[in-house]
Amino acid sequence: MQNNVRVIEEKVLSNNWYLLKTTTFDLLRRDGTWQRQQRETYDRGNGATILLYNRAKQTIILTRQFRFPTFVNGSPDGMLVEACAGLLDQDDPVTCIRREAEEETGYQINDVRKVFEAYMSPGSVTERLYFFVGEYADSDKVSEGGGHHHEGEDIEVLELGLDEALAQVAAGTICDGKTIMLLQYAKLHGLLAS
Repeated sequence: MQNNVRVIEEKVLSNNWYLLKTTTFDLLRRDGTWQRQQRETYDRGNGATILLYNRAKQTIILTRQFRFPTFVNGSPDGMLVEACAGLLDQDDPVTCIRREAEEETGYQINDVRKVFEAYMSPGSVTERLYFFVGEYADSDKVSEGGGHHHEGEDIEVLELGLDEALAQVAAGTICDGKTIMLLQYAKLHGLLAS
């Protein structure tokens, strides 16, 4: 495979919360010419997300929490309804999502299934997100969830029907990309079908 990118210079703009840098590079175009470009990238690591579902009850678990970027971009209260998710840190995706599900929702899920992976904002963010589904039962509840207070998390756990959640997508109440993708996956693949 031909190397089509030559990195010329990288500058760190911020290493406060995650890594933000600007990179100057030459890109080999389809016509065979090289073009100099410059891009900023935000590297926060990779993540995982899961849709918890219960066939017997015909329900799913979502969360609601404050997200500052949504607040500064037009959400009046900054609250976002979304599927449970978290950064991998040093874990593999399965270990991460099982940990996050328990921390955020209070459900200890042993059997999770990866359904796909995707770059969520490839124009500027390096994150690759691993998407999972996992069935829960009332007996899997080991805590109230809610996240970690010391990490600034204050997560509300929501249990609702899939069609209700999809209606909230249509109404604009649920507007988180990863959540919409998982809800559509659940509907298209009959995840709650008996």
